[in-house]
Amino acid sequence: MARHPEAIRLRRLGIKYEHYRELRQPWLLEMNIATILDVGANIGQFATLAHAVFPSARIFSFEPLTDCFEQLKLRLPENSRAFNMALGDRNAEIDFYRASSSPSSSCLRMNSLHIETFPETRDGQEAMPVRVKVCKLDEIAGELELADNILLKLDVQGYEDKVIAGGTETLKRVGVVIIETSFLPIYDGQVLFEDVHELLLAAGFVFQGNLNQQFHPVDGRIVVADSIFVRRNVTRGNRRDL
Repeated sequence: MARHPEAIRLRRLGIKYEHYRELRQPWLLEMNIATILDVGANIGQFATLAHAVFPSARIFSFEPLTDCFEQLKLRLPENSRAFNMALGDRNAEIDFYRASSSPSSSCLRMNSLHIETFPETRDGQEAMPVRVKVCKLDEIAGELELADNILLKLDVQGYEDKVIAGGTETLKRVGVVIIETSFLPIYDGQVLFEDVHELLLAAGFVFQGNLNQQFHPVDGRIVVADSIFVRRNVTRGNRRDL
């Protein structure tokens, strides 16, 4: 597959073909995604992939680390926007710990299980946090022109419940949530899959499975996954079950 023309084109964009194939499913394409909220964007890995799969969708990306934000801006398509902030349940400034591998940066402290599962983070997080801006999704969304249908991607390293709490009104317009969930705690005080499942179930979503799973390298336990939740009354082609 590495020599396939499409795989070569995607690789030049920094996209793994298997990730593209995984996301580009007929049931999801038929939902006519028009807006993508990319929360925890890092340097734009998901935004680049999402643009390849949904080229007409407008992407709004959120990343609190300034240097990652600068790289993110360079990767976004012209009709999209990037915001140098985190999302949470309040408008404030919070402590944020940068990790040696920037995608693992978080407002929470990582633990030894995290380092075991992701060896690239063996140097851990910086001792002193940086201060980052955090806003509620509902307040930001109110200032944007969000076209239905909306896909929400959350990769916020244990802060999922805070983002959900700050975006309850926006969630009502979301058809699909792709969210990194943990089955074992890899950050101190983080929420786990069952907590996220309960919150999204109450918000009208149903769990539909995982895009991928990360296993512990020694004992094979499932540690994290990219979980898919779909609004209960949304079906293919944006039809609704009444």
